[in-house]
Amino acid sequence: MESFVVYILWSDSYSKSYIGYTSNLISRFQSHNLLSKKGWTIKYRPWRVVFVRNFELKREAMLFEKFLKSGVGREWIVKNVRFN
Repeated sequence: MESFVVYILWSDSYSKSYIGYTSNLISRFQSHNLLSKKGWTIKYRPWRVVFVRNFELKREAMLFEKFLKSGVGREWIVKNVRFN
């Protein structure tokens, strides 16, 4: 059975975060850090994973990602995720 992951990446060099979800975190992380030739994340490399939460259902992962990108979700991140 496929599972899904919501993740937060952090760029120490630029003090930027990135929130996403995927069914293959290792492949997606490699894409953010090494493989992609275009997109927002290439400007702020290197990234490191600072938060991961697993979900059984894609819909649950998508809803949690949407929450994290909201104002209340960003407040939750500040209180619950360590960036150093």
